[in-house]
Amino acid sequence: MNYLLASASPRRRELLTMVGFGPFEVVPSGADESAVRGLTPAETVRSLALLKGCDVLSGREDDVLVISADTVVAVDGQILGKPRDAADAYRMLSLLSGRTHQVHTGISLMTHQKTVSDVVSADVTFRPLSEEEIRRYVESGEPMDKAGAYGIQGKASLFVSGLNGDYYTVVGFPLCRFSELLSEFGVTLFT
Repeated sequence: MNYLLASASPRRRELLTMVGFGPFEVVPSGADESAVRGLTPAETVRSLALLKGCDVLSGREDDVLVISADTVVAVDGQILGKPRDAADAYRMLSLLSGRTHQVHTGISLMTHQKTVSDVVSADVTFRPLSEEEIRRYVESGEPMDKAGAYGIQGKASLFVSGLNGDYYTVVGFPLCRFSELLSEFGVTLFT
């Protein structure tokens, strides 16, 4: 069986490599993510993970296992996606300052015969941030390709005063849950 990661995320690629999964091929999805609207944050990431997986699996006839995921940051039920620009990143970080928010990662594994999916969520608390800290972080460029305008594995780790849940869910790929779902296909990371 061949393994396909339906994601262009370098973090997901690095995490799978870190735990010794593979070899796998990266095949980013071209699915129209705007088709998923009006759902809760958790329902949104599950739907997007499934949509991406179906897109990559579609048209393939070989024996493949497609792995897909999607992550959103939510505060007060409002989804914070990737920032459009620096002003949007500043707005998001200001909204998260001194508050607890949720990070939801949907994960899907599928073959032509079987699909399993789940959502893993974590609560992240930011300490109060000064305008200067937010401005400098935005100017670093780090927030621009990340849900909620921050990466917990980077400079924004300095903002996190609390975490309740799986750290790797916040990074964008819940490794523990992935290994559990993978076992449903008879694949284990420890042989």
